[in-house]
Amino acid sequence: MHDSSVAVGLRNTNLAKLEGGSFDVLIVGGGINGAVAAAVLAGRGASVALVDRGDFGGFTSQESSNLVWGGFKYLENYELPLVRELCMSRNRLITAYPDNIRPIGFLAALDETSPFSPWLATLGSYAYWAIGNFRTRRPRRLSPARIEAEEPVVDTSSVRGGIEYYDAYLPDNDARFVFSFVRSAIDASAVAANYVELVGARWNGQRWTATLRDVDGDGPELACTASMIVNAAGPFIDHLNGSWGVATDHRIVYSKGIHLVVRRLTQSHRVLAFFDDTQRLFYVIPMGKRSVIGTTDTRVDEPFTVVTAEDREFLLDQANERLDLAEPLTVTDVIAERCGVRPLVVGNEGDDRADVDWTSLSRKHEIEIDRDKKVVSVFGGKLTDCLNVGEEIAEAVESLGLPLEEDQHQWYGEPARATRDEFFRQARLMKLDELRDKPEVEPLSDRLWRRYGRRAFQMLDAIRQDPAMGEDIMNSADYLRVELHLAAGTEMITKLDDFLRRRSKISQVVPEATVRDSDALREVCEILFGDQADARLAEWRQPPYSRSPGSRAASIS
Repeated sequence: MHDSSVAVGLRNTNLAKLEGGSFDVLIVGGGINGAVAAAVLAGRGASVALVDRGDFGGFTSQESSNLVWGGFKYLENYELPLVRELCMSRNRLITAYPDNIRPIGFLAALDETSPFSPWLATLGSYAYWAIGNFRTRRPRRLSPARIEAEEPVVDTSSVRGGIEYYDAYLPDNDARFVFSFVRSAIDASAVAANYVELVGARWNGQRWTATLRDVDGDGPELACTASMIVNAAGPFIDHLNGSWGVATDHRIVYSKGIHLVVRRLTQSHRVLAFFDDTQRLFYVIPMGKRSVIGTTDTRVDEPFTVVTAEDREFLLDQANERLDLAEPLTVTDVIAERCGVRPLVVGNEGDDRADVDWTSLSRKHEIEIDRDKKVVSVFGGKLTDCLNVGEEIAEAVESLGLPLEEDQHQWYGEPARATRDEFFRQARLMKLDELRDKPEVEPLSDRLWRRYGRRAFQMLDAIRQDPAMGEDIMNSADYLRVELHLAAGTEMITKLDDFLRRRSKISQVVPEATVRDSDALREVCEILFGDQADARLAEWRQPPYSRSPGSRAASIS
């Protein structure tokens, strides 16, 4: 389906374009904020360069709960404007991405220690439904008996009642959704490259000159110029602004959150919500054949974090106390872990971060403009709010004197309905969904369309020519050989973790030992990396304690 050289061709081509390139906007940071900035600006006619020292979506944006929600919990602090904004953003995303973002129910079981009674929570759920323009299904109040009937896994011995309300979630993973915006920007002629470090940037009064380094190679440093910079470095935004002498009214503080991936705990397709012993919400979230338990909320002073034994013990204890399991969950049941920081926005007055009211902080975003140096800084935010962030960045860039084309809203969203219908017509005629007998797994046509959109047509052609392209390349991963071939040429996969952790969620749902022992792993590397397969496989096979810190350090933008 592709020449093995294509696997590194896209990135190498973009690196060559960065050297000596002159751009309207240089975007630093390839998380959700940087990705939507690149998509909207390139989609509206600007010349854009996007760089990240790690992989796209490789830091905060890969550690979310995979939820697209309006912030029900923010009602507690009466942040009604924020809840309204997030609900409207959620609604837009559900409309724009009907296959990638799907409604899902949240069943909240309220026990004797919950901070809200069932009747008050019911009132709040109806208010939440109304604030969201009634876009989701109507909420319900549930008795303990009804909870036990619908979710026998919930221990109702101390439950007073509960509610069910609705938001949305990503069936695939957060980092893949981030990459969809990067891919959109590339399709609109943006120059994007992962594993590119910003060594320094200098403002001469007219333009920025940036010095860049390929952290995945040993080539010479690169240099490019830009009229302005968008600082979308997430947890590292303050450090970058400080190095440029850019003063802002806001700054970032860090909240560490972890998730534990375990076996599927309930057969129903909904999120289970509970208040933990500290009266903060945690969830049991479906992820294909697995469940995700989280998240915690711990104040930390730096962006680099790890899951500690205490973190695991806390979440497992909370889940075991509230679920009626045949056997309690233990550390040996943990298949994978997520650990990251949320960059939360606070005012920049004073230097004492201890004065911040930690529990009242929300995932709001702020965008600031330095008109003298032409820097746009993006603080905070969350995946749910990404379209708003993109549009506000575009407004900020225009205010700095860069004219953009009219926003036709074509920089986001899935292809038109007619295109989707044609894909499914072709898939039906070639009997794609009959290629395998796995009734518990979603149809192949649904999965390929959701992940690849228009690019999925290429897969149909490849499978017609070679039926082996339609085979699962790793039996427990639900990934076809044809997907590897397409990803190699179009998704800028530079390291094996880019594929296993971010373009797919294989390493989140398949135990690492199973992946390491897979006979197909070498073929995966050969498809993705061609002549570099041995080197990439050896790099990935390093012990996690050796590999992870390096990959995290490389994510600084």
